[in-house]
Amino acid sequence: MKLPVGVSDFQDIASGEYIFIDKTLLIKEIMDKGDKILLIPRPRRFGKTLNISMLQYYYDCCPARVLPDSEGRFPSKKEDLPKNSYKQLFDNLAIARAGEEYLEKMGKNPVIFLSFKNVKDSTWDVCYEKIMQLISDEYSRHYYLLSSGRLLPHEQDYFKNILARKGSVGNYQNSLGQLLKFLNRYYEARVVILIDEYDAAIHAGFTYNYYDTAINFMRGFLCGGLKDTDEYLEKSVITGILRIAKESIFSGLNNPGVYTVISEEFSDKFGFTENDVESLLTRFNLTDRYDEVRRWYNGYRFGDETVYNPWSIINFLESKVHELKPYWLNTSSNDLIETVLSNGGQELKEELEQLIRGESIEKLIDENMIMKEIASREELLWSFLLMTGYLKFTSKRKIGDQFYYNLTIPNAEVRIAYKNIIKKYFSGKIKNKELEMMLKALIDGDISLFEKILQKIVVSIFSYHDFSGEPEKVYHALVAGLLVWLWETHEIKSNRESGFGRYDIMIIPKNPELLGYVIEFKAVDEDINETVTAAVEAAFKQIEVKKYETELVERGIRNIKKLAIVFSGKRVFVKEPEVQ
Repeated sequence: MKLPVGVSDFQDIASGEYIFIDKTLLIKEIMDKGDKILLIPRPRRFGKTLNISMLQYYYDCCPARVLPDSEGRFPSKKEDLPKNSYKQLFDNLAIARAGEEYLEKMGKNPVIFLSFKNVKDSTWDVCYEKIMQLISDEYSRHYYLLSSGRLLPHEQDYFKNILARKGSVGNYQNSLGQLLKFLNRYYEARVVILIDEYDAAIHAGFTYNYYDTAINFMRGFLCGGLKDTDEYLEKSVITGILRIAKESIFSGLNNPGVYTVISEEFSDKFGFTENDVESLLTRFNLTDRYDEVRRWYNGYRFGDETVYNPWSIINFLESKVHELKPYWLNTSSNDLIETVLSNGGQELKEELEQLIRGESIEKLIDENMIMKEIASREELLWSFLLMTGYLKFTSKRKIGDQFYYNLTIPNAEVRIAYKNIIKKYFSGKIKNKELEMMLKALIDGDISLFEKILQKIVVSIFSYHDFSGEPEKVYHALVAGLLVWLWETHEIKSNRESGFGRYDIMIIPKNPELLGYVIEFKAVDEDINETVTAAVEAAFKQIEVKKYETELVERGIRNIKKLAIVFSGKRVFVKEPEVQ
């Protein structure tokens, strides 16, 4: 059996040719929910399209494209349409064992299925062309309605204009609601609406500056099909990456059920669980790689469920040498993430470095997303990173009526994305070769070379006004940012307690035979005519009195260097204690 790399059609996967992780109990969970409209946002490449395709094959009473007979005529009666022949796809799956009531509902509803996953171009004109084509294709799948005798003359004209992509913007905004009513009238049954990646064009609009246009169109389109349509609608399931705020796009809808990554519902239905991954690794005789796979691709959390990235797991298994690399990251340019983070200031960069070092930060999370406010509202920025899969939550606590979440980077794969973003921040200012030489000098204990290269970097990056506020923080942030490239071999800690105080930076080698470092930063106080020598002595005294090396000693590190990084404006000095 083959691995389903890039395959998102449920029939193809469930036909027996591909290895399949059974998520069909999603159907039961959706049917058991009282919500008529369900929005289920998840990060990209976590199986949303496959699950929506599965729902189509389950519900649709006529999923196949209806073709004309030899004389070019389409069936005019629903009784003459081909019947749903997809029951066998579910025969050996979990939904077939869930209860007779779920089997009885199979193939009983007409379905509208639209996937916007490829509508993410750099201009609205191209996006809109693709949207018109998607809608035209879905109308074409129900072409038989034109000869059914159920459409009035003006409705037939409307239908033909949509097919020919000659309708107005308003026509296409109303097209979902119109097709819903046409199908309900023809089948005399309520319709199921399935919309995949509804926010793809909105994300692109945010990145390429047509956000308002995209929002306005999608608001009209979704509300036209889902507002005040209870008599025609059986269920609607919508997937995407974010929950766009109701006032931005879902205004007027009657309380849709929204289930994000922090919700308990559907927590194991998108992505691979621990059991799923263990089963796959056993099948491929790769159980000895489990710890590596976990470090690279585990770490997501949906509700209370631990989840792996399915795209990366499948591609890892498919590669001939089973190589661990950032498969998920390589499916996107990460432009949107970089756009959001590039607007942040020094505090944001410091928090990113803290995350890369493996530490956590506590932030207020707001599930309602107004994308153009992300840069100006901190809770939206961190919510955005959580919902898009670039962070995970480990715990939460309620303060008043708001929830604060402890956030960390999920795994090694995602950490690479942050490293690349920080690398871009330094690009053009620091040569890669210089950075490599500086870090190697540190690992080798060549403090003189480390000082020389650090001085060169400071001169190339900073101007004097950068030090007008709190210069110690500026230097601290710079060095901490440069050290993130050591994360694979060293643990970098900042502003943490050890001994009797809080050190500035500690470098803990994962191999205890290597050098460990305690680093203290000091600015020369020119107001009191302090000398560099005095500042160095003050830094070392603080390290000794506070016993900052305690954590390194407790970790079994015996080869420890204590460094004072002292600066006066753009001049920087890196010193070790003199040997007595």
